Amino acid sequence: MKLVHLSDLHLGKRIYEYSLQEDQRYILKCILKVIDEEKADGVIIAGDIYDKSAPSADAVSIFDEFLSDLARRGLKVFAISGNHDSPERIAYGGRIMESKGIYLSKVYSGNVEPVILNDDHGELYIYMLPFIKPVNVRTAFDDESISTYTEAVERAIKQMNVDSSKRNVLITHQFVTGASRSDSETVSVGGSDNVDAGVFADFDYVALGHLHSPQNCSSPNIRYCGTPLKYSFSEANDKKSVTVVELLEKGDLSYKTVDLIPKHDMVQLKGKYEELTRRSYYENTTWQEDFVHITLTDEEDVPDAIGKLRAVYHRIVKLDYDNARTHSNAEISGALEVENKSPLELFAELYHLQNNQPMSGEQESYIKKLIEEIWEDEQ
Repeated sequence: MKLVHLSDLHLGKRIYEYSLQEDQRYILKCILKVIDEEKADGVIIAGDIYDKSAPSADAVSIFDEFLSDLARRGLKVFAISGNHDSPERIAYGGRIMESKGIYLSKVYSGNVEPVILNDDHGELYIYMLPFIKPVNVRTAFDDESISTYTEAVERAIKQMNVDSSKRNVLITHQFVTGASRSDSETVSVGGSDNVDAGVFADFDYVALGHLHSPQNCSSPNIRYCGTPLKYSFSEANDKKSVTVVELLEKGDLSYKTVDLIPKHDMVQLKGKYEELTRRSYYENTTWQEDFVHITLTDEEDVPDAIGKLRAVYHRIVKLDYDNARTHSNAEISGALEVENKSPLELFAELYHLQNNQPMSGEQESYIKKLIEEIWEDEQ
């Protein structure tokens, strides 16, 4: 069984003031070409189909075109909702679409039934687990003891009653401990959304969505395929691709990546204004039409710099200066340490500073519950 693993399409996303509608349509056509060349049996879309829970009409139209192209090829399609999606909107019409081989994740209610495929090596069980939070699982099982993302995903998987002697694939959308984020992803303070990779032990392949850089997590069979396009300048040096997974008999799995070349790339340029506007600097590149972040090193600000630079770099979206003046700007000390601490740790430090003593066990339990309730409401 050969499956093409996609995720995080983020249809409807914008880069600053620029719509990516043209770029997203283009890259989906490139993906269809890869699917055809690989003679794939199915396509996995591991969440964040849309960039917003209430997507624009254009974004819905792009996804409709893509699904229609896949359905015309007679492919099996497995798509789940991610943290940017509305589970209800993704699930809508799912029972009707199944007749065309398109499977959409249901709103999580505690029960995930596998889709069973067959090939020369027997049955392949595909489980579709949409993005879930602890509150979703607590509600489904009426179990207040579930407080972490690892506990939530572990309980959801346990309920599946996976037969580890069979070939099993899990499609899910979570942050697995140890993976690397980029700036365009939602970040939880202190890594509170971490899921331990050990909960996936019963699966031959775990098709992950959520993180934008392609990467494995602890083993090659737990994998993020990454986004098909670059969505922040922290991804400028990434090479975007799709992952093609082939499952033969039990225990025999291989995968490869196929590079995707965007219509407009995302690049970062740095130098003096005079250098960056010299024809010899940019004439043999695609930079004039790419999305560009420019950092000028001139000591004096260039009047209307972004307007003048746009005459050369038509999609410049960000302009910074790196000079003696900017180096003198003070940075907030301890910012990195704050990002790496949980809300409970930050509150405990504040309490200790104000009261010159640590919280009691009872106080810590109360604050932990209160923070979790506030956190879930905000998300």
